[in-house]
Amino acid sequence: MSSEAGQQHPLGIYYKIWILLFVLSGFSYAVDIFDVQGAMRWTLVILFMLLKAGFIVAIFMHAVWERMALVFTILGPPTVLLLFIGFMAIEGRYTEETRFQYRGHDRNAVALSPDDLHGEEEAH
Repeated sequence: MSSEAGQQHPLGIYYKIWILLFVLSGFSYAVDIFDVQGAMRWTLVILFMLLKAGFIVAIFMHAVWERMALVFTILGPPTVLLLFIGFMAIEGRYTEETRFQYRGHDRNAVALSPDDLHGEEEAH
């Protein structure tokens, strides 16, 4: 029999990662507790989310012990999709900015409600 057939990973690594996930979750909750706002809030929330997802995929889904070709096969497509989403967001901002600059659209415009469009007025 091959020695690899019964290979098991040490349980200690699982316990350490489990504790680390709790700590990262605590940091994520601390962002809300300390009422962090703005770009810093979303940067921290997304950072903690990506760290937790990375540890879960690497350790609990055993990606760290797989061959690199399999890891790229699993993680490659979602990475490409995230890049496409980023490119679309950049293009969307560019398109919106050109509408403001060249077509004279008002940045402070408020969308009309269905009541505004159909001429129904509220009773005062």
